[in-house]
Amino acid sequence: MNKTATIRSEVEKFMEREKLTLSDLGRKTGLNVGSLSSIITGRRTMSVNQLDRITRLMDLPEGHFYDLYIQDNMAATQPNWRRLRPFIFRCADLDKLDCIYQAVSWLLDNLVYCPILFDAAEELLLAGKKDAAALLYEGVAVTEHSQHSERLALCQYRLFTIRVGDDQAQNLQAAAQFGPYAERLDEVLQLDALKDLANVYRSLRKADKVDKFAEQMGILARIHYFAENRGKRRGEDPYAKLSRPLFVYIAYSDLLRGEVCHKRGEYGQALQFISNYSDLSWVKENGAEVLHWKGLFHEWAKTNTYVTKLFSGDLSVLPEYVAYIKTIKDDILMSLLNITNLANRFNINVDEVFEHFKSEIQYLTEEKNAPGSYYDNRLKAERLTRLFSELSEYYLQKGEIQVGFKFLLESLAQSASIIVDHNIGKRVGLLGTPHTKAFKEG
Repeated sequence: MNKTATIRSEVEKFMEREKLTLSDLGRKTGLNVGSLSSIITGRRTMSVNQLDRITRLMDLPEGHFYDLYIQDNMAATQPNWRRLRPFIFRCADLDKLDCIYQAVSWLLDNLVYCPILFDAAEELLLAGKKDAAALLYEGVAVTEHSQHSERLALCQYRLFTIRVGDDQAQNLQAAAQFGPYAERLDEVLQLDALKDLANVYRSLRKADKVDKFAEQMGILARIHYFAENRGKRRGEDPYAKLSRPLFVYIAYSDLLRGEVCHKRGEYGQALQFISNYSDLSWVKENGAEVLHWKGLFHEWAKTNTYVTKLFSGDLSVLPEYVAYIKTIKDDILMSLLNITNLANRFNINVDEVFEHFKSEIQYLTEEKNAPGSYYDNRLKAERLTRLFSELSEYYLQKGEIQVGFKFLLESLAQSASIIVDHNIGKRVGLLGTPHTKAFKEG
């Protein structure tokens, strides 16, 4: 297409080639003849809906003229948001992100469009158009970078949630970029932001970061939960927009901080945090959702009490723990990981446990999809990698070379899917052990 062409000139050439009158064009497109006349004579810029109808009549791909549409609009003195808003949303439907970028860049030459574009980004995100929404958030964030506004912090939070995915290197970058903005958010929204940051760093196994954001979340949640005027500000419930009941952020803070203490070998402190969320009798709310979360924390506290005692060296509770995990199915991945880790650390035989969970281990190996009600996909992938690594070590140490090597390869394959893997050096090192050498040579 000629770079100097306009949509009007392209339509005129089409009409001449097809020998169409304005009446013919109006009849075939279903558009008003008067409107078409104003468009053809240059007195009026067409809407994106009108453009789509004409494009279909010309038997051209959807969005064929969108680059020209931007040029035609930019020829105007001022942007026409009434026309550009439907255009941006239509571009989002067609995944024409380059056109959105051009339109947003032009609009943001005028700061008055920042709040308008932010609202449009929120609509796009709600509609599942994440990539399109990200372009609007990025544009607003760059424009308001020096304003230190809450809208800037909201843009950064939205971009953080959009960018977090399967690539752990990208997740680390996204968390580091958003972290400084979290405290600029409304205090209620901060709770979800701090939770999300803690969860990302948890999947990255960054204990210090997890502890930092979990502690902030717990302090803030307690302030709000026990405030005398809770839920009475401006005649509305400010906590209704939270993704969880407010008390959950207090309990979850203790859960995360207990987990950090466990990783550091501070088992006494870990048990103290566990006791905090095992007793939720102070929770004032009722209802199905509240009971659901209280039930989850009760189960997590029971499991984590067993695990913490075991890792502190109290192996007397192992039979009780094994009997317990045989009765639950929701978090079998973490249960198997704990058992295998214990077996390797204390050199104990757990063949009977693995035999009992043979079908579950087979499922995890074949499907690469760990069952669980809470942990997100990133955490599942990371834990699945660690499980295969621990199983490999367990069987290699027992001299079952073929089985150990199989899990070693499974672990290496799974680690490739999560990009950042802190144990990959350990597993690669296993390839050079006498056991694996014997297997490869045999």
